[in-house]
Amino acid sequence: MILDYNHDLNPHQAYRIKKLKRQLNQAQNYNEWKSIALKLDEETGAQEWKYDNSSPYFDTEIIAYRLNMLRRYRSQNRITDLIYILREGFSYDIGNIGHPMLYGSTYIGTKKIIEDYIDEVSDSLLFIASAACSSLSLEEKLNFFNNCSKAYGQPAIMFSGGATLGLFHTGVCKALLEQDLLPKVLSGSSAGAIMTAMLGTRAPEDIQATLKGDYFYSEAFKFRSLKDMLKGNGGVADVRYLKKFLIENLGDVTFEEAYQRSGLDINITVAPYDVSLEGARIMNKYTSPDLLVWSAVLASCAVPVLFPPVRLTSKRYDGVHTPYMAKTRWVDGSVQSDFPQERMGKLYNLNYTIACQVNPHIVPFMQTDEERYRKDLLSWPERIIREQGKSIAMSTMDFTRSRMSRLPSLRRMLDQGYGIIDQRYYGDVNIIGQFNLKHYMYMLQNPRPNLFNSLQREGEQATWPKISSIETHARIGKTIEHCLADINTKLEELQREHTAGV
Repeated sequence: MILDYNHDLNPHQAYRIKKLKRQLNQAQNYNEWKSIALKLDEETGAQEWKYDNSSPYFDTEIIAYRLNMLRRYRSQNRITDLIYILREGFSYDIGNIGHPMLYGSTYIGTKKIIEDYIDEVSDSLLFIASAACSSLSLEEKLNFFNNCSKAYGQPAIMFSGGATLGLFHTGVCKALLEQDLLPKVLSGSSAGAIMTAMLGTRAPEDIQATLKGDYFYSEAFKFRSLKDMLKGNGGVADVRYLKKFLIENLGDVTFEEAYQRSGLDINITVAPYDVSLEGARIMNKYTSPDLLVWSAVLASCAVPVLFPPVRLTSKRYDGVHTPYMAKTRWVDGSVQSDFPQERMGKLYNLNYTIACQVNPHIVPFMQTDEERYRKDLLSWPERIIREQGKSIAMSTMDFTRSRMSRLPSLRRMLDQGYGIIDQRYYGDVNIIGQFNLKHYMYMLQNPRPNLFNSLQREGEQATWPKISSIETHARIGKTIEHCLADINTKLEELQREHTAGV
């Protein structure tokens, strides 16, 4: 939420700001949106906030000190000292510069001192990687940047469930891909699992074409007749149509094969039908390399009532399909773990996460960063009500489900309700769908070009205000990545020259 700087404005200024905001909402692409946003920051006076170093949300003294040291050591070519101070502060939120409230006061950018610090860290890294830094060998530089990569970590993007509303995710991906900001670690549950798998089973050069929508137009939802439903053994929708859609679009690919094809680490969240026996799992190249991706996505889409629980399928070394944990049936992963941040953090050394949330039962209760981080007395009543309400609901469900062992169906429903409440639905950066009543009518519609374009457009528009924050978070990590690629290229050239000389 952008702070209100519109006090003491004359009528002409107020008119210009109103006109710019209208133009901002009508922007056709990010470059146009950014150009208007910069004008708004100037017109409203928000730009002045960037030059005021005082803030309760980050440690100005630490950042100012480190910025001065980095500049001095680089200008004096003091490589050993430069490396020492860089190593000392390899964290995307050193001095708390990653705090969300530092990215909600202007449309573009954050405090100037933070931007200067991130620029200087990047410039210092590029200097060390360059030929101008002759005191280090290529092998020493490679070792340094490998350590930097491990210390700094990498981002991840997490896609929520939401049935057809999940087409919103395509707009988020399109906007991030155009700015080279799409993380290489992705997770998804239910509709988010489809988005994750669509990207993760394709070669990098095919991803842009995938986001145009052709692969999404299919009869994924086919509702069963009342007569069929009364027979039992199924849900409201026919799972065979969804299965056909997934096999056609994802192919006969395992998680390990998907990584080899795309270079993306994809994670699909699934949950056992009987949650009392086992918790939710994330399926990926580490935990289930031989599991077929379409099978995991089908399980993650098995929303209780809508689709029946499903069994998972693996592909053996000889290509034969075999059952995966044959006696277990699986359902929608968002029931227990819509965003599996902690488990992914351990596997992939994550430093920050982007959460893309469109779940219709979650979105109405999501708060803005300003609402979540407010500390004034007026925010206390709502905070207390939210926390106590969650605590009472969970205690009631826990008490009830412990006494429902003789009623498995009711116990299972309470377990799933408990799992939905007892989750964290926020990332470090949050992109949230803004829904009205018409969106709930879209939920179980089969994707068509008009609906796809509309929801993708909404996803792009929701992402544009977050790109400045994501760019700031990603800058140093991208620099490390580029330096590593450059050094490895130079080492390969030297190796070829050495081989040719021999």
